[in-house]
Amino acid sequence: MYLVRSSYFVKSLYSKAFWRGDASTKRLYLTFDDGPVEGVTDHVLDLLKEKNVKATFFCVGDNVNKNRGLFKRILDEGHGVGNHTFNHVNGWNAHTSEYLTNVEDCRRTLELHNSPTNLFRPPYGKLKRSQYSILSSQYRIIMWDVLSGDFDLNTSPVKCLKNVNDMSRNGSVIVFHDSRKAQKNMEYALPRFIDHAFKNGFEFDVIKNV
Repeated sequence: MYLVRSSYFVKSLYSKAFWRGDASTKRLYLTFDDGPVEGVTDHVLDLLKEKNVKATFFCVGDNVNKNRGLFKRILDEGHGVGNHTFNHVNGWNAHTSEYLTNVEDCRRTLELHNSPTNLFRPPYGKLKRSQYSILSSQYRIIMWDVLSGDFDLNTSPVKCLKNVNDMSRNGSVIVFHDSRKAQKNMEYALPRFIDHAFKNGFEFDVIKNV
């Protein structure tokens, strides 16, 4: 079970996190989780290049090591990157010390590939309070305003598109996934959503390190 738009209650639990940008500007923040993955991330990059859109990729460290060329392409084409742990760890199921070590392993991996970043998104959006307390002092924690639901095998591509078209608003941080599980829904919804956003006067931007 998940909410397409994050609730006020959940936001209050992680109040220092970045959930949404400036509500006074028609700017959207397109983000992708779980890559880079061969055959998926490259498709996303081709589309973003065609549409002249920049996005932010929250990368799994192990996938960066396995797909170095794809990761380099993300950087070379002007997209932002963030830390998504080394092994896509669910914080609720991990001891705090082990979780922090996994985040640190991803940080080192990104730095080795010439992409230091202080952006962090927890897999599944799940963090224990102890983990959040420590990481929020070290990273800019990026959550989201709109979850596409592309990862949900019970969600159709049409419903995924409806989620993002209906719920996106000024400043929305929108989550898609460059993963094999999400591929079918994402590849259908993403180009149509971008066209819909442009038609409605939105522009896209990268989430910045601060």
